[in-house]
Amino acid sequence: MRNIVVIDAPSNLGLRPPAPGTVPGCYKLAGALRENGIVRRLGASEGGVVVPPRYDRGDWREGDGVFNAAALAAYTVRLADRIERHVTAGDFALVLGGDCSIQLGAALALRRLGRYGLASVDASPDFRHPGNSDRIGAAGGEELALATGRGQADLTDLEGRRPYLRDEDVRVFGTRDAYEEDPEIVDLRARKIPVVTVAELRSWGPAELGAATALSLETPALDGFWVHLDADVLDPTVMPAVDSPDPGGLLPHEVTALLRPLVRSARCVGLNVTIYDPDLDPDGTAGALLTDLVVAAFTED
Repeated sequence: MRNIVVIDAPSNLGLRPPAPGTVPGCYKLAGALRENGIVRRLGASEGGVVVPPRYDRGDWREGDGVFNAAALAAYTVRLADRIERHVTAGDFALVLGGDCSIQLGAALALRRLGRYGLASVDASPDFRHPGNSDRIGAAGGEELALATGRGQADLTDLEGRRPYLRDEDVRVFGTRDAYEEDPEIVDLRARKIPVVTVAELRSWGPAELGAATALSLETPALDGFWVHLDADVLDPTVMPAVDSPDPGGLLPHEVTALLRPLVRSARCVGLNVTIYDPDLDPDGTAGALLTDLVVAAFTED
């Protein structure tokens, strides 16, 4: 097994405040997974912390575009620097978020290195952009659109590298069946970006689908691929500690079975974990479950 390097990316810049005067607690995700022994249990190396700017939306109002945009742009470049260093060295980068906007750091890093794919395991596709929504603001719900070049240039065209990901190199898994008529899903399907719902995933089998996806991303056209895991893909009966705990999600063994052939592919260069909020998990059980799930994807057959 390649050397796994754990990098903390405790950014909450891409989420709306859970209540007035508060900030999203997902910046504590990395600490919680570390407390559950993820580094030791994976035999991983230490990649340190990429410290985010302060969460401050200032006088932002609806209609102003993505909030925290300048801070997000600066953080994306710094996180990309860290990820690029380890991918170049041949390490497997395990990035602990944070909200889903941290995926932009991985996308930018890999765009510097060549052409890479993305397997996104998420309850929602995070494909909101001005072409399908009038409620732009939270990059944590827009990172896939931004990474594929849709949205404001100060986030989509960093270093002149737009797009960081090509549409044909993206796969989306685990969207809720109830979201099928959502404008983001409709938009993705119109662009022929594969979207697999919970019911479809269960019908095909998560392990079989993971293996087939890994094979499809091992094409010579790609230099490798990245995996994005949002904890809200799990059903709220087992993972209530997320900002949008919608029913009808996957169970832990299903997510692990899907992840296992992806993260074990020789062409997979990293995985990021996002959205779990320890503030919503007072007894720590959801954090322990998420840690177990990720560890099992790497260590168990």
